[in-house]
Amino acid sequence: MEIILYLSAALAAIAFFILVIYLTKTLKSLQVTLDSVSNTLQGLEKQLDGVTRETTDLLHKTNHLADDIQKKSDRLNTVVDAVKDVSTSIQKFNQSIQTITTSVNRSVEQNKDKVSQVIQWSNVLLELKDKWKAKKKEEHIEEPVIRERSRGRE
Repeated sequence: MEIILYLSAALAAIAFFILVIYLTKTLKSLQVTLDSVSNTLQGLEKQLDGVTRETTDLLHKTNHLADDIQKKSDRLNTVVDAVKDVSTSIQKFNQSIQTITTSVNRSVEQNKDKVSQVIQWSNVLLELKDKWKAKKKEEHIEEPVIRERSRGRE
């Protein structure tokens, strides 16, 4: 029975030794994997630092661009307000012209007979003026002829 006890102890020692060998291999494999993960994480950390710097720069540029757009938008609002004021002025001017035109048309319509009489009298006056000029011209032409005849008689 003692031999069985020694054999069992030896068998347990061999099993424990085999277990230790496999655990060692597993731990070494785990160490290689962890080293690889560590290297990958270091690379990712460097890349993340670069991305963080670029993101910060991009954020600064975006903020600057947003400020610039806001300033230009404010300037554009001033221009739009000025154009709106010009449009309002033009509308008021058009309304004034329409009011004046309506008033003139109404006055012409009301005084149509008077305007017609004024035009007729104007035509009569122009005809009289033309006749008077023609008569003057005849008298002016006849005077030298009469003078020459009277000189020839003398």
